[in-house]
Amino acid sequence: MANPFDGPSTLPYALPPFDDVRTEHYRPAFDAGMAEHRAEVEAIATDPEPPTFENTLVALERAGQLLQRVEMVFSTITSADSTDELRDLEAELSPLLAAHRDAIVLDGRLFARVRTVHDELDATAGRSDEDRRLADRTLTEMTLAGAGLDDAGKGRLTAINQELSSLTTTFERNLLEDTNDAAVHMTDESELAGLDDGAKSAAAGAAADRGLDGWLVTLPLYTGHPWLATLTDRGLRQRIMEASLSRGRRGNAFDNREVLLRIVRLRAERAELLGFRDHASVVTADETARTPEAVADLLSSLVPAAVANARDERDARSRTIGHEVESWDWAYATEVLRGAQFAADSGALRPYLEADRVLVDGVFHAASALYGLRFTERHDLHGYNDEVRVFEVVDEQDAPVGLYLLDLYTRDGKRGGAWMNPVVEQSHLLGTLPVVVNNLNVPKPAAGSPTLLTQDEVETLFHEFGHALHGLIARTTYPRFSGTNVERDFVEFPSQVNEMWVTWPSVLANYAKHHETGASMSPELVLGLSSSEGFNEGFGTTEYLAAALLDQAWHRLSATEAAAVTDVEAFEREALVAAGVDAPAVPPRYSSTYFAHTFSGGYDAGYYGYIWSEVLDADTVEWFREHGGLSREAGERFARLVLGVGGAEDPLEAYRAFRGRDAEVGPLLRRRGLE
Repeated sequence: MANPFDGPSTLPYALPPFDDVRTEHYRPAFDAGMAEHRAEVEAIATDPEPPTFENTLVALERAGQLLQRVEMVFSTITSADSTDELRDLEAELSPLLAAHRDAIVLDGRLFARVRTVHDELDATAGRSDEDRRLADRTLTEMTLAGAGLDDAGKGRLTAINQELSSLTTTFERNLLEDTNDAAVHMTDESELAGLDDGAKSAAAGAAADRGLDGWLVTLPLYTGHPWLATLTDRGLRQRIMEASLSRGRRGNAFDNREVLLRIVRLRAERAELLGFRDHASVVTADETARTPEAVADLLSSLVPAAVANARDERDARSRTIGHEVESWDWAYATEVLRGAQFAADSGALRPYLEADRVLVDGVFHAASALYGLRFTERHDLHGYNDEVRVFEVVDEQDAPVGLYLLDLYTRDGKRGGAWMNPVVEQSHLLGTLPVVVNNLNVPKPAAGSPTLLTQDEVETLFHEFGHALHGLIARTTYPRFSGTNVERDFVEFPSQVNEMWVTWPSVLANYAKHHETGASMSPELVLGLSSSEGFNEGFGTTEYLAAALLDQAWHRLSATEAAAVTDVEAFEREALVAAGVDAPAVPPRYSSTYFAHTFSGGYDAGYYGYIWSEVLDADTVEWFREHGGLSREAGERFARLVLGVGGAEDPLEAYRAFRGRDAEVGPLLRRRGLE
């Protein structure tokens, strides 16, 4: 049969024909896509006509569509439904794709044309703001990529980029394999005391999938595990926490320490080559923060109060359970205390948090009330796995908006964490509408058992759907600006805002129904859930700050400093002490050897972006509360001025247009108890 990537998909919304794609289709499609893209770029670079906006920048936006089709599908599947064969192919392709990208962004002929168009654009009448933004962003990105280097510099830069692409792929593969390998196995059901039937069935199913008797606790990406909140067996809690913390540093074939050190050294060398002191300076130069010093000012200003709160919280939890709390005790002691204070512990909440009801009557309901969107499941359209659900999205006039895919459950071939990614990007230029995917890692219960979510999983679903809304609602001319293609330290802002609807009274009342009886959540639980907002924030803020500051510490090393680091654990300990976040019983949310965000996930020197964006988020939540909350009027303004512009405007200017001023930090400090 013909390669399914040869032409655009004929399915609705250009949904890729996942049922037709086989592993053997990828390599020839990538080869053809790269060759076609190179030919298109060569034609632009050698065009005998003087450079214009159309024959240079617009032509670049149109180029590479075959490569884009295959790359979007490949990256979606290798992150969510991978196999050993696909991972081998990914390792093979990563340096080739890095070299391909470098050949374009480092092309001196192309750089000269882009610079000419950019410099002459102010004298060109009739250009839109998005046109000007395209010229600015293209020139900036090529400059920071090294297009202005001499030939020797470009040669070394290309070699660095190819090696880094292989190393980050290796880091992620090691982490996936070691996370699977470190899963905690048990055969004595008494150890599972405290888990409900749904969690037990998920653990039994995970064991059966690997041909094991008993039960298996698979590990999430972050430090710890959601079941630590209810497991009463302290020994098992300790085993799970220690397994989580050990990933990537167990001295086996999946050890990430040398991979990590090589990544850090190469990033530092590349920064020096580009004329910067360190990698963090390169990254922030193209973000809204602008400098690592600005990042340090925000993060360090939050540390003293967060750590003090965490210490107080530890003392309270130690009194609650009668002994000093260690990291594996924290979640359990917190739930005991939460139940005593708010009558809203995890065990009491989960029966009211059935996944499909949360999705339809919570997530979709809020999006409909705010943005006028309607969601219809399309059973005739298929994702890349039988567990993937496909929804068509239309607006109030029944005009098509896009497709939303949800992949809820964990499996061995899926990387940890939760994320959104586009499969088709919206673009007026290309005539495409968005197709976006949300991935979570919820343990799958046995057949016939309901999927009951934890409060954290509900918040994660709302969060990731905020990214999906950004991808679905944005309407831009150029694919470069589609959806979440914004500065990295702004991208979390819309998703964090969407979390506010989790406990918004009318939304909560709509989805929080008992999975067996259909009864609404009791007033005591509703009150406890709402009142507990801000509870445990000392822990939450400290574990986050520890990871963000660790990310900065690795990436603020100069090339000479990076070369001198040989002990990952020692560097991590010293960095946490120096930053003041070495709080007892509060490990970083991600430790270095399993910090996928920064060593394989594109958040290198950028993990600070979550709290940087949260300044905007907390300020926006106050705006919604002052302007009608869950209303079409409020949602329309947010959609038009923030979500709808994608990356086609400077994000802080878009925020000012929405809010009428710059964001204020006070709401964030109040939310996190840091005043």
